[in-house]
Amino acid sequence: MSEINIKEEEGKKSLNFIEAFVESDLAAGKNGKRIQTRFPPEPNGYLHIGHAKAICLDFGIAERYNGICNLRFDDTNPVKEDVEYVDSIMEDIKWLGFHWENVYYASDYFPQLWDFAVRLIKEGKAYVDEQSAEIIAQQKGTPTQPGTNSPFRDRPVEESLDLFNRMNQGDFEEGSMVLRAKIDMASSNMHFRDPIIYRIIKHPHHRTGTAWKAYPMYDFAHGESDYFEGVTHSLCTLEFEVHRPLYDYFIDLLKKDDDYRPRQIEFNRLNLTYTVMSKRKLLQLVKEGRVNGWDDPRMPTICGFRRRGFTPSSIRSFINKIGYTKYDGIIDVALLEHAVREDLNATTPRVSAVLDPVKLIITNYPEGKVEMMEAINNPEDLTQGSHEIAFSRELFIEREDFMEDAPKKFFRMTPGQEVRLKNAYIVKCTGCKKNEAGEIEEIYAEYDELTKSGMPESNRKVKGTLHWVSAEHSLPAEVRLYDRLFTVENPSEDKEKDFLELLNPDSLKVLTNCRVEAELQHAKPYDNFQFQRLGYFNVDPDSNSEKIVFNRTVSLKDTWSKVKDK
Repeated sequence: MSEINIKEEEGKKSLNFIEAFVESDLAAGKNGKRIQTRFPPEPNGYLHIGHAKAICLDFGIAERYNGICNLRFDDTNPVKEDVEYVDSIMEDIKWLGFHWENVYYASDYFPQLWDFAVRLIKEGKAYVDEQSAEIIAQQKGTPTQPGTNSPFRDRPVEESLDLFNRMNQGDFEEGSMVLRAKIDMASSNMHFRDPIIYRIIKHPHHRTGTAWKAYPMYDFAHGESDYFEGVTHSLCTLEFEVHRPLYDYFIDLLKKDDDYRPRQIEFNRLNLTYTVMSKRKLLQLVKEGRVNGWDDPRMPTICGFRRRGFTPSSIRSFINKIGYTKYDGIIDVALLEHAVREDLNATTPRVSAVLDPVKLIITNYPEGKVEMMEAINNPEDLTQGSHEIAFSRELFIEREDFMEDAPKKFFRMTPGQEVRLKNAYIVKCTGCKKNEAGEIEEIYAEYDELTKSGMPESNRKVKGTLHWVSAEHSLPAEVRLYDRLFTVENPSEDKEKDFLELLNPDSLKVLTNCRVEAELQHAKPYDNFQFQRLGYFNVDPDSNSEKIVFNRTVSLKDTWSKVKDK
């Protein structure tokens, strides 16, 4: 599905609840009728398909209402962050087809956030607490019991100011003290019970180096960064809904006497079956070598989907289909696979590949003769034209397409039975040759020269059509067959087993003896193809001049549901 068609499809849909909020704000003239969003990832890992949903919303809202969307990196925890992740996030957003107006970092606002924190201390609305994180957590109370005040809650302003400055100068160890907002330890909202807003981190920052030793917490930096930046609609996932009152509280303290204020709106996360979305778990898979890096085609990362052969339009179409709600749920990964099949069926050329080859010799075909057969590139789009494929006396077909003693309803190759070789001739199997182990080494058949595709006799009815490649004119290839990474639908919900115990041992099968038609010698990394009768595949970057490597994106049909139901 093209990007134009996706936008047409999006335009026909009724408004989702977020778009309804935006249109209501526009109608009311809020924020000078400006629309400004932001996508604020933390650069501590690679983006996954869940982030793609947020990207499509943040950038999509801006596009739809002639606003702007900025990319802002939430780089407030230098221990976990790296420039590698910054670069990968930018690449993923571009690949999905979106463009940011500006690039910002939360670290751009460190001086303003610091000044705001100092102001809160001076106004008696923040204090330095020297208790451990564990004790502070115990003092928070429960949803039904109020918290207890810290013994440092009424610390003199000048003392807190001095300690806060020394926190940033590196005079104290990590964990020895924090800055807390002084709000209400009896509030029914646990987030209002004097939340921590600054902590000490003695680790170089990827942008600011060692200039800072005290770093703001997300709840303190998030809303203020939105405000400094001019964001009108701050779109977050549902877990931030309970944080929204605190978001508004800090903005109310920061807000000047004007009409502008950002509005936080929450939507449901994207959860997929047979997948984990936790960055911690994904990092564990990578570090322990359970997968081959962040871009392993089994990973739910955007770069993993790209390497597997998914297209930007298929991911955007999928996200458009599932929509945005206020209720968390889990989406069947089969819907995502349907979206990419739909896209690739319409756009990819058809080619021949044999994954488990066995030689077929056409005994009555002249030795040395080679015919070039015409093959339509895509029957769904005839404007893509056609290409030629070499036909010769010795071919390769799929081993499973031959059976010496076949049951009655086996319509492929078996002695005495006719089949059509796609784009070529009708042939009749005459026998086979086996090795000492009883394995089929060669299959023999005779062709009818009057049945070449396009000739009058070619209309003769046969029940089977097989794909093939010329033994002499085909290329060696490696094919990687990918499947579900986990064996259960929701690995994160299994409380009895570690998620690593639920990994699918058959999630990757590597076939090293494959053959593909010569047309593919010019294929480039990430090019997509349909291997006739087999599925959709793309060229992996591991390909070299000696061997092309293909990844299976998806099979032609959803076969997993049949397997799991057995």
